[in-house]
Amino acid sequence: MTDRLLQQLNTIASLTETEEQAFVAVTTTRRLRKKEWLMRQGDICRMVTFIYSGSLRLFHTVDGEEKTIQFFFENALYTDYLSFLTGQPTLENVQALEDCALVQFSRADLEQLYQQHPVFERIGRISAERAFLSLSARNTLLTNQSPEIRYQQLIQARPDLFQRVPQYHIASFLGIKPESLSRIRKRMATR
Repeated sequence: MTDRLLQQLNTIASLTETEEQAFVAVTTTRRLRKKEWLMRQGDICRMVTFIYSGSLRLFHTVDGEEKTIQFFFENALYTDYLSFLTGQPTLENVQALEDCALVQFSRADLEQLYQQHPVFERIGRISAERAFLSLSARNTLLTNQSPEIRYQQLIQARPDLFQRVPQYHIASFLGIKPESLSRIRKRMATR
């Protein structure tokens, strides 16, 4: 299951066969059934997770209400960077939306790869930069756009989402109530 992950890493920086073997040696595989938890608020994130198949939902619980932050599908990497880097308990929940096959590696193994094979530091830096850019774009979208524009942009950027994710999770991701999403969809359908 590491084949696609290695392909992604090689798009960032070319790995030698030795570096690929060193990486594969530190990975583990894991399966989650739909609705199983990858991580719950209060856990400490010790792993980077690559989604080989399936999907995950990242959310916070605020006053008993779930606020969806992100969705992760095949070929995506996930880690709670704050918890992963500091060892502090996470504020995030990550749950499988579908059955998942995952490839994971630990912070200790990553640090060892950084020491033994510096190319992994470059890959780590570029991956962190990409994650930051994605988070920044999401924050800009939520703070500067109307719910209707957020919905339109989501349709354009991630049309697959609507086939795989329940509408109430999409509404939460857009920062609106499911009823508001229904009204937006109805207005757009009549145009």
